[in-house]
Amino acid sequence: MPAYGFAHLRHRRHHSDIIEYLERIQATLDPFAGRFVIHGPPAEVLEGTWSGSMVLIEFPDLAKARAWYDSPPYQDILRLRTDHIEGDVVLVEGVGPDYDPAERAGRLRAAAAERAGQPPA
Repeated sequence: MPAYGFAHLRHRRHHSDIIEYLERIQATLDPFAGRFVIHGPPAEVLEGTWSGSMVLIEFPDLAKARAWYDSPPYQDILRLRTDHIEGDVVLVEGVGPDYDPAERAGRLRAAAAERAGQPPA
């Protein structure tokens, strides 16, 4: 199942370290089959507020995503970004091609009924 590294980056400062980070990051992704899906374009905000930019990197699975983040080559360049850009970074597993949100809603509804001591609908 695919997994993603998602970053919400705020208060970017264009520093020479950032340029070096950008020059080196792809080589850290290649051994883990990581690829950029989104890389910092402005977002069209439809609800709420959004400041900063986003990055989305796809991996074949969560194990490869974690291995990439923990890898010595990535850890070696990480400070080039974190010293100059504030942000949040998460790894998350994606859903498969057969994912059905209504099925998930049914499981949530059944769990809520069980907690309330009601029979399943």
